[in-house]
Amino acid sequence: MDALIKAPNLDTLSGMLSDLINGAVELLDISPHLHETAVERYEEVGAWLADNGGTDWKIYPQGSFLLGTVVRPFRLTGEYDIDLVCWLPLAKESTTQQELKDRVGGHLTAYRRWKVRQGHADSPLNIESSRRCWQLGYYGFHLDVLPSIADIERPPTGILLTDKNLRAWQRSNPRGYAAWFQDQARPRRVIEAKGHPGVADVPAWQTRNTLQRVVQVLKWHTMLMFEDDPDNRPPSILVTTLAAHAYQSDIDLFTALRNVLDGMPHFITKPGGTWWVPNPAHQGENFTDKWNEYPERRVAFYRWFDEIRRLVDGLAAMEGKGYRDVFARITESFDRAPMHASVQRVAARLGSHSSDLRLDRTGALSASATATGPHTGRHTFYGQHPAPRS
Repeated sequence: MDALIKAPNLDTLSGMLSDLINGAVELLDISPHLHETAVERYEEVGAWLADNGGTDWKIYPQGSFLLGTVVRPFRLTGEYDIDLVCWLPLAKESTTQQELKDRVGGHLTAYRRWKVRQGHADSPLNIESSRRCWQLGYYGFHLDVLPSIADIERPPTGILLTDKNLRAWQRSNPRGYAAWFQDQARPRRVIEAKGHPGVADVPAWQTRNTLQRVVQVLKWHTMLMFEDDPDNRPPSILVTTLAAHAYQSDIDLFTALRNVLDGMPHFITKPGGTWWVPNPAHQGENFTDKWNEYPERRVAFYRWFDEIRRLVDGLAAMEGKGYRDVFARITESFDRAPMHASVQRVAARLGSHSSDLRLDRTGALSASATATGPHTGRHTFYGQHPAPRS
């Protein structure tokens, strides 16, 4: 089934909501200029590592740039991040986590030194060592480089990662996860390889499919709701995984969002008293492992989930309301500015004023001389929530 978003039917409530939400989240995509800049830095750093580290070194992206689910940071000072896996053809017995990380870090330091010496304006502003990666800072984004080796127990794409806080190697499978996510989304676009032979391309998602948009909407909501509590914000990988599991190949965005929210809880289990959402590409990795150690993070997840589900269910009941009413309701939990821009875009397309747009009881979107519902701004009160699941 073709899962790419198509023009919605504005004569239905679902179509109107899909158009409004999709138009708003489009504004939260990374700008083409910043995307191009980030990809250029990724490609240059990757080429440096592939050329100077060894001919068998492999470089490829992971995370939201690979999945096509990047969302603009809520804060003006927030940064995008693009993740780069640097894979070395080494056996686990031949190196240590620290040796691997230092080896990759040495090449990155040499790269920055060369850029500065050449007077290049696009040199990384800094290089810092974090828990699992090296982070190269640029204006507006940072590039995370994750040193890795093969996980022979999870062929062909499983990898082992360094972690300075843990003695054991950490397992992951970003390529396997991306393949699973793309299969869930059923995209029809195929990305052909180009550029340096040792550096895999970052997909240029010029058209988002419905699942990608659903994930962007959910991530956007978590960013807003946990603006002042980022430590308890539901992890992007957890939200993405649950959404992809629950996705039913719907093309209409609002219908897909409702069905995804209906299905997400069914993929959270508690075998043996342990909260569990496995990585579909690596069943041994648990995306809710922190819930068992920090119960407040589970409470925060369900507080977020209950809020967005309440919002979506409330929107689904707004038959006969105008865009102004829908706008007032939806901006209780989402940014007013992108939603306002989306409303204006629809009104301009229909040759009407946004306050005149109304969905009548028969399901027809039309212009009306009167429209009810006050204008309202976004607030940060998220309502009362039932007790978290146990």
